[in-house]
Amino acid sequence: MQDKRLVNGSIAATRPAVEINKVLKNTYMLLGMTLLFSAMTAGVAMAVGLSPMMGLGLMLGAFVSLFVVHKTADSGKGLMWIFVFTGLMGASLGPTLSYYLQLANGPALVTQALGGTAIIFFALSGYALTSRKDFSFMGGFLFVGLMVALVAGIANIFLGIPALSLALSAAIILIMSGLILFDTSRIIHGGETNYIRATVSLYLSIYNIFINLLALLGIMGDD
Repeated sequence: MQDKRLVNGSIAATRPAVEINKVLKNTYMLLGMTLLFSAMTAGVAMAVGLSPMMGLGLMLGAFVSLFVVHKTADSGKGLMWIFVFTGLMGASLGPTLSYYLQLANGPALVTQALGGTAIIFFALSGYALTSRKDFSFMGGFLFVGLMVALVAGIANIFLGIPALSLALSAAIILIMSGLILFDTSRIIHGGETNYIRATVSLYLSIYNIFINLLALLGIMGDD
């Protein structure tokens, strides 16, 4: 669903500051709650020993619920579905976290990935909020980058090239970092007026930064 944001990258006319601040407040509040809920469901998934296959199934279920979130974002049902989506996303992460935590340096890797993700998000989001710059021009580049990363990722499933995996993780982190600037800018300049859709966009960027930073640290830690 990030594609729609990039295709419709033009920023709408300026809205009253009060309305913009309300969207920002609701977005960050909901983002915090959904991230906490995801952490809880990931913890439950690890506690029950969820298998990687089950994790994949939950991920597929999350993608289905993502479409429902966007369909219901303008109604009260959207709030329920965003928690369904983020809960499934968190639970699907359980097997991955369990794998890393079993490694000798696993807890340190997970902690570093969490810290790095937090630093990236707060730094970029804070910059967009304080500078008030319009980052809509990045939309086209980010869309192309996502498509290239998607194709390369699918290809590497069959090729299994470690160097390509490393490059892909780094590229996705950069793309998602750009999307944080892009999405925050859209809220500030009136391009996104729905806090549920805004939350989903930022959540996906944070989620992808975390899992790819964790993978990157894991690969580097094996060297």
